[in-house]
Amino acid sequence: MQYRRFGRTEIPMPVFSCGGMRYQFKWQDVPAWTIPQNNQRNLEATIRRAIELGINHIETARGYGTSEVQLGRILPLGDRDRLIVQTKVNPSQNPNEFRQKFEQSLRNLRLDYIDLLGIHGINDAETLHQTIRPGGCLELARQWQAQGKVRFIGFSTHGATEIITQAIATNEFDYVNLHWYYINQVNWEAVAAANRHDMGVFIISPSDKGGMLYKPPQKLVELCSPLSPMVFNDLFCLSHSQVHTLSLGAAKPQDFDEHLKTLEYLDRADEILPPILARLEQAACDSLGEDWVKTWQIGLPRYDETPGNVNISTILWLRNLAIAYDLTEYAKMRYNLLGNGGHWFPGNQAKQIEQLDLRSCIANSPHADKIPAILAEAHKLLSGAEVKRLSQD
Repeated sequence: MQYRRFGRTEIPMPVFSCGGMRYQFKWQDVPAWTIPQNNQRNLEATIRRAIELGINHIETARGYGTSEVQLGRILPLGDRDRLIVQTKVNPSQNPNEFRQKFEQSLRNLRLDYIDLLGIHGINDAETLHQTIRPGGCLELARQWQAQGKVRFIGFSTHGATEIITQAIATNEFDYVNLHWYYINQVNWEAVAAANRHDMGVFIISPSDKGGMLYKPPQKLVELCSPLSPMVFNDLFCLSHSQVHTLSLGAAKPQDFDEHLKTLEYLDRADEILPPILARLEQAACDSLGEDWVKTWQIGLPRYDETPGNVNISTILWLRNLAIAYDLTEYAKMRYNLLGNGGHWFPGNQAKQIEQLDLRSCIANSPHADKIPAILAEAHKLLSGAEVKRLSQD
């Protein structure tokens, strides 16, 4: 395993982390005795495999259902000093609720302290305020830090780059969990800002949210050759020294195997990546038109500046992925989350786009005359059964 300095924490962080949201029994809390033995054995085998590989960062959250309780059956049995344990707790307007959730996390994990505590879901102005206001969640976390219950404090986010950079600019956090990978590079400004503040950078779900790369379409397989799409995406992320670790949401011990192939290429990324990147860009230009590929994002409004809160930029992005790379299943999954994802995936679909007057909000786009029709086309291509976040299922 290779390790990178995790910003100001000075922790030697493995370039792969063992994320804890795929191997648990349920997304809701249930009595511990109802957890099947075969599920628990699989989780424990996955953790043991991770540690054998040098992946000693185990990451979970209070919102991941039975994950913490199940980890609490194995983590205290290992060499605690070798482990980097991270859990995350959602901010709340009521600090007592935040306190109760953190104390529950400690009980579940059966640990005396957490190495990394993440404020889970600083996604908008409200959750940022709940965190950093006087008497808010961050103030409580500082108290736990002084008591030795927490070593370092960070935050996770699915929010807009503007919100992420505002949180980073407070200089109150030691690290950040965010989305950034090949198909979604909009948060690079936030990654760079985190590096300027010497924060650790943890990439959330690069294989799942990065395109459901555990079952890639054939077109993407061919474009990424000789690497698999999963290894290509890992290498793309880790070729940037500003990125410190990628979360691998392993569901079973074998799920690490494909990712591990990335390690042999890390010192040759400058040689291996350019031809693949060129093919991917050319495929997008061939499918969508070069002018569109280079300019589609210009002048687009935020979803809350759009009639009907239609998330124009996200919808166009998903349509691009479906057409350019055959990532249709991924695009449908994300598109049908719109309207159901709250501040984790905000905005609405283009369901009734013909009834909305978009002229003023897209006036600054070079494609203003085409966008309404493209949005209608995207809805026909991507609409389907309503999707909820995993924690809501």
